[in-house]
Amino acid sequence: MKAIEINTKTDKNGHLKLNYALNKKNRNVRVLILVDENNDEIDEEKKWLDAVSSNPAFDFLNEPSENVYSLSDGEPLDD
Repeated sequence: MKAIEINTKTDKNGHLKLNYALNKKNRNVRVLILVDENNDEIDEEKKWLDAVSSNPAFDFLNEPSENVYSLSDGEPLDD
């Protein structure tokens, strides 16, 4: 299998455009895209936690009747 590496950028809408001639007509191809992850981007887990914590479906958890546990409940784990 032959690997081809192309360095390019996405446009302002996040679309990827390639201008690379394969010289292979009417054939199936497989494209692999590896994206460099930067620390300045919001990670997916944080996005998920923010969405869940602001979802009104979970507002009932703020009711005093839902506060049934305390720090003295349970036993410590000794793994």
